[in-house]
Amino acid sequence: RNLLDMDTFSKSDPVVILFVQGAGSSDWKEFGRTEVIDNTLNPDFVRKFVLDYYFEEKQNLRFDPAAQDFLGQAFVALGEVIGSQRGRLERALTGVPGKRCGTILLLAEELSNCRDIITMQLCANKLDKKDFFGKSDPFLVFYRSNEDGTFTICHKTEVVRNTLNPVWQPFTIPVRALCNGDYDRTVKIDVYDWDRDGSHDFIGEFATSYRELSRAQSQFTVYEVLNPRKKCKKKKYVNSGTVRGPGRHVGAGEAGAQPTHPQVTLLSFSVESEFTFVDYIRGGTQLNFTVAIDFTASNGLPSQPTSLHYASPYQLSAYALALKAVGEVIQDYDSDKLFPAYGFGAKLPPDGKISHQFPLNNNAENPSCAGIDGVLECYLQSLRTVQLYGPTNFAPVINQVAGAAAQVTDGSQYHVLLIITDGVISDMLQTKEAIVSASALPMSIIIVGVGPAEFEAMEELDGDEVRVSSRGRYAERDIVQFVPFRDYVDHSGNQVLSMARLAKDVLAEIPEQLLSYMKTRDIKPRRAE
Repeated sequence: RNLLDMDTFSKSDPVVILFVQGAGSSDWKEFGRTEVIDNTLNPDFVRKFVLDYYFEEKQNLRFDPAAQDFLGQAFVALGEVIGSQRGRLERALTGVPGKRCGTILLLAEELSNCRDIITMQLCANKLDKKDFFGKSDPFLVFYRSNEDGTFTICHKTEVVRNTLNPVWQPFTIPVRALCNGDYDRTVKIDVYDWDRDGSHDFIGEFATSYRELSRAQSQFTVYEVLNPRKKCKKKKYVNSGTVRGPGRHVGAGEAGAQPTHPQVTLLSFSVESEFTFVDYIRGGTQLNFTVAIDFTASNGLPSQPTSLHYASPYQLSAYALALKAVGEVIQDYDSDKLFPAYGFGAKLPPDGKISHQFPLNNNAENPSCAGIDGVLECYLQSLRTVQLYGPTNFAPVINQVAGAAAQVTDGSQYHVLLIITDGVISDMLQTKEAIVSASALPMSIIIVGVGPAEFEAMEELDGDEVRVSSRGRYAERDIVQFVPFRDYVDHSGNQVLSMARLAKDVLAEIPEQLLSYMKTRDIKPRRAE
């Protein structure tokens, strides 16, 4: 909108060039260009850019409108566009000294055909007998065809024992897994007889497509199960069975006729759209980010270079790096950019009282800091005013955030608590109890361990192997993600790359954790207005 007019006898003929920046890199690479629109300062471009979106990464984009001359540029993170109202963001163009360069309007939408989930059920009649002492033990294997003509396995049914007329259980499969969103792409289905030694006997095969299967919702389809090797050897060979389901009849006689040869029948077929993380963000769900930082004495005196809190003039401490890495990604999904920030395990002035949830900005009524830079500033200020002490208690700050999360459970708010610690936890039982209670609320917990500790207790809280439990109660969901910071340090000294690696791993589970909460509460995303 309102681009610079660089032509003498007419208006500019603009095009927009999109550049992307690799994770941990400062280099920009051209991704693509829009079409050129002649003689206008307010172009509406038709050509779209299709980008892979990763919540856990800071995906920096640069848009350069240009004609014969440079018209300005805009820098934006993909998460900012997705996190903005209705996926619509307007950003001022800059870069031409002394001139207003206009604005660029960005719209983001998720490709829809990748989210559909199919549920189907099949049965078969009169399959070939393959076992000497019994009947067959049949199962189905589904294959997706690839662009080069090869096939990739995408689903196996369970084995139904000792029958020539199996009924398989209903199963679900994403449309993208079955046909990669191409409704006419071939889907090959093999029928096997299961053998204990793994040398399963091939009964036959048939081919279909998503489009053909989808007709099963209105009428039956019958598929002949053919064995090409038998067909070559036996002149009178007809088939090795048939599969029938909704859709057109395939080699099975008239509708309603009794099958005279083996068949597989599609008993049911339905398609549902699976809600995605982007659906909820576009529907207005806000991510509320809270920080809790370990101020216990085991971190070492902040003024000493050996301290985990020590920040030299040339580089940030591990605590500050972890905070920036996670916060700079999450802040794109928080409209007010105000982040509550707490410390724990310190003696506070003036009376030396130990606190496990003191506000870093020294304002108990409003502990929020303005932006990630505001959190960093308050953290550094606290280091100069409090005394590092102990013990290391997580439960108070977890319960603090859980209390806020419990106030709004309709899906419009989701809380993410980042705990940065050296890992020497003192209240393990209380922390487990807090996590079990919090697992029923709209919140996730990220724990970043700094320093050389072994972090066995943190691994236990992560709950990937064994779900966290307390007094006989198990966590409803896995809401904790733990990583040791040392695993992400770039040994060449590239702090940007270290932060990108850390953010990628600690944030990767947040979308699924948010979806698991919404699904268990049957909360659907609001429609973007």
